[in-house]
Amino acid sequence: MINATTIICVRHKGKVAIAGDGQVTMGQTVLKKKASKIRTLHKGNILAGFSGATSDAFALFSRFETKIEEYHGNISRAAIELAKDWRLDKALRRLEALLIVADRDQSFLISGTGDVVEPDDGILAIGSGAAYALAAARALLKHTDLSAKEIALEAMKISADICVYTNDQITAEEL
Repeated sequence: MINATTIICVRHKGKVAIAGDGQVTMGQTVLKKKASKIRTLHKGNILAGFSGATSDAFALFSRFETKIEEYHGNISRAAIELAKDWRLDKALRRLEALLIVADRDQSFLISGTGDVVEPDDGILAIGSGAAYALAAARALLKHTDLSAKEIALEAMKISADICVYTNDQITAEEL
């Protein structure tokens, strides 16, 4: 299976940023170093990032975009409806990916088990380097005056230094 790895979402000082590495792997082999795992949706008002099986993630992006349009940009409703479909639909249930979606007010992790999680501290991370990026972002949030985007970028750099499935070809978007 071809996998894409680490994504982090940081909400801080009235901004939200999502950053992701560029690595795509198949087993222990790096297939691509500069993949883009982050998209802007709904006329630039929503950010989305994925981790997991790449073809599955693209299918989920497409479904989430449909839900966002259907619910007129209401990110929480679109996230809940996607999670509900994902869990109940036999074909969707087999998809192996996670999504993080965020707008100016809310951030959610969406999983195939029907989970829609909004973080307590404004930070979400998914993928193989998620624990490292999450820990780094939490520390940076408490002990620096960096912006949301700067925290996300630095957390990803730290994760890339630790996790062999996360590289330092990082892209980030901010709202």
